[in-house]
Amino acid sequence: MQTHTPPRSTIRLTRRGRIVLIATGAVVAATAVVVPLLSTDDTDDGERKPASLVIPEGWRSAQVYEAVDKALAVPVGTTKKALGKAGLKLPAAAKGNPEGYLFPATYPLEKGTTPESLLSYMVDTANKRFGGGTVTAGAERNEMNAYQTVTVASIVQAEAATDADMGKVARVILNRLDRGMPLQMDSTINYALERSTVHTSEADTRIDNPYNTYARMGLPPTPIANPGDDAMRAAVRPTPGDWLYFVTVRPGDTRFTADFEAHKKNVEEFNRLHRSADASESGSAKAKASG
Repeated sequence: MQTHTPPRSTIRLTRRGRIVLIATGAVVAATAVVVPLLSTDDTDDGERKPASLVIPEGWRSAQVYEAVDKALAVPVGTTKKALGKAGLKLPAAAKGNPEGYLFPATYPLEKGTTPESLLSYMVDTANKRFGGGTVTAGAERNEMNAYQTVTVASIVQAEAATDADMGKVARVILNRLDRGMPLQMDSTINYALERSTVHTSEADTRIDNPYNTYARMGLPPTPIANPGDDAMRAAVRPTPGDWLYFVTVRPGDTRFTADFEAHKKNVEEFNRLHRSADASESGSAKAKASG
């Protein structure tokens, strides 16, 4: 059933569930920069070499390629170029793009490790995690295939402010799809523009790109990140609810609702707190400069 969707010039759904009115201006969606974690072993000559590589949940494929290049001490771009000869066992729907299937985990780095072998290890791990009966049954229950479910999980990974919110975010995605509403997720625009920490403007929501879930209906064509187990579980079995909107008013306080008017009030509170925080930071910066 299709329900009324507020005009796109009025509302937008931002990364990590922050929905703000475009009329109030752009909002910064900050993302922590994660450095790949390398555990090390001592060699006979006293040098330390990487023993394992940790891929965090939510990393995009480009971040994984860069981390593998660095960990294996190969020229920049080597891992990405290795995709064609890695023989990755990806779903047909992926069309050779491993986004979503470079599973977040700790991977051993041995003497003979190559970019091809490491990428294959990641994809094989994802297939084991995503290919079980629970995922298949959950995907069918949600009228999706496994690849679409991984795509939902990747959005959940990008949007949910906490692990506890993941099931609700997944439910919002499915509810909006069921009602013929655009997803309006800034995380997908971030992916299209190859950025993470952004001011999302009204112009951004009009870009001609298949990952623009303001302008295009349905899911983006591929996952937008590599989700972990928690996000996948949320996509397979979303929390029951009728929610269509959510906004993180403050850290630890994400509010979900099916009522647009109630949602607008939550947005107003978020914007008020955001403006207050900006004013406080500005005042502090001025005080330091004058001191």
